[in-house]
Amino acid sequence: MPSPWFFTPCDFPFPTNGVRSEATPNTEMILIADVNIDHLRHLHNHGSVKNLKDRRLDIYNLARHSPSKK
Repeated sequence: MPSPWFFTPCDFPFPTNGVRSEATPNTEMILIADVNIDHLRHLHNHGSVKNLKDRRLDIYNLARHSPSKK
């Protein structure tokens, strides 16, 4: 059985393997990890991986759908 992991971006200032914390396999526990939200915002705007900014707009687009009222 795989162990639970808390993943982060694989970019500076986060761990290079993308694993912030890892729980012990086959053990009941709560996994808690501290992440600096400012670092995540900086990576979203200026990081080396820009998934949403580098997407091919000619193939697909992102659209937000609001739930329909009944």
